[in-house]
Amino acid sequence: MKNVSRAVVTAVAVVAMLAAGGLKASAQDQIPTEKGPILVVETTKGTFEIKTYPVEAPKTVAHIIGLVKRGFYNGLRFHRVVPGFVIQVGDPQSRDLTKKALWGTGGSGHPIGVAEISPKLTHIKGAVAMAHAGDPAKADSQFYVTLAPTHALDGKYAVWGQVISGDDVPEKIRVGDLIKKMYVKPGTE
Repeated sequence: MKNVSRAVVTAVAVVAMLAAGGLKASAQDQIPTEKGPILVVETTKGTFEIKTYPVEAPKTVAHIIGLVKRGFYNGLRFHRVVPGFVIQVGDPQSRDLTKKALWGTGGSGHPIGVAEISPKLTHIKGAVAMAHAGDPAKADSQFYVTLAPTHALDGKYAVWGQVISGDDVPEKIRVGDLIKKMYVKPGTE
């Protein structure tokens, strides 16, 4: 009987701590179960896949999918790499090695116009979110992948996806590495 009582007390304590925000749910608990397009990102360091969240970030996902279908990301270089933090891509100027000083300042020229920041989606390892220069509604084509839990970014940037396979690849990426091809995985749209 003591073991049962101890288990019940422990369970009640865990539930109370979760309710009070004292414990974070696991990464898997955060990933929405709805179906959405899966993006395949083929890089010079390997391939990874991103599950998108069209329910939580419909305009953001539609914008990214549109860019992907136009081939916008093909040939772009990762312009920002901070080990243990993030990798970032999405500036068309990164195609030109003579413009390296400008990498990270450009976009598609068509901002999303809305900041779809969901409190349900936090910056766990492998989160994919929109980069911006101060105004989340002006996010355009640049996105980043977190290399570790980075909760200081929560509430400031729209998380629109999660790396679901090839999760070792983002950690291999270095500044200048290419996206060879990015496309919507057939049968997921």
